[in-house]
Amino acid sequence: MSAYRWKSFAEDEDRPEKPRRHGVTEIRGPHYSFLNQNLLQDIFESMGPFVDGLKFSGGSHSLMPKSFVKEITDIAHEHNVYVSTGDWAEHLLRQGPSAFKEYVQECKQLGFDTVELNVGTLEIPEDTLLRFVRTVKSGGLRAKPLFAVKFNKSDIPRAGDRAFGAYVVPEPRSSEFIEDVDLLIRRAERCLEAGADMIMIDPDDVCDADAVRSDIIAKIVGRLGLEKTMFEASNARTSEWFIQRYGPRVNLFVDHSQVMDLECLRGRKLGKNHSSVLGSSYFLF
Repeated sequence: MSAYRWKSFAEDEDRPEKPRRHGVTEIRGPHYSFLNQNLLQDIFESMGPFVDGLKFSGGSHSLMPKSFVKEITDIAHEHNVYVSTGDWAEHLLRQGPSAFKEYVQECKQLGFDTVELNVGTLEIPEDTLLRFVRTVKSGGLRAKPLFAVKFNKSDIPRAGDRAFGAYVVPEPRSSEFIEDVDLLIRRAERCLEAGADMIMIDPDDVCDADAVRSDIIAKIVGRLGLEKTMFEASNARTSEWFIQRYGPRVNLFVDHSQVMDLECLRGRKLGKNHSSVLGSSYFLF
């Protein structure tokens, strides 16, 4: 394991031992492809010190037997890796007001550590969102709301609306979406005040494969802080941009195939040609 000799973890460095509050690497679990237990075991055994979290994207866990989901969460916990539900809670709203609480309880039983709340697809009032955050926390799990930079026009408060908490007559749903980073930050701050552990930023129109909106990212990080935000890096170029701009303390969500590449970027004195440290063949599972 000579490739790891350059890597060390210390509490006073930018890359402390797990569990980390910053420099978190969360990987995508079953979604676009089916990850079996052997592959996950190989990932955790070879790169466990560099992986902080595993996310079941796209509600994939809802299609699996509960016993299989529990086996995966147990494997992750053996390697000190937390497990997130991904954005699935919005599908429970049609089942009634008690469905979300039951969902949180079931997530706890299956071994999940974090419940992600996709604010854009939930389409609920802000006070309901904050209640969901508190429900997750009271259930003994971490809450991670996911915000997009664009909001439905009907969700944007009009000028002259009263203070937060006062009743505002709801408007009909609109098909128009408007970019409003200030509204994103204000609502994220309220979620953090309600007990949310981290804010996930939707990559669309912020850090997708085509472009990185450095102005929006700088404003979010400046107001919420690096420790409380997580961004998705869809490719190595985006990961490199984040590390060069914000250093190894930035929290990133990546595909499992990018873990070692990202950790090389987080390392010290590796230069821009980080891919040469292990070679491209290492990343082929």
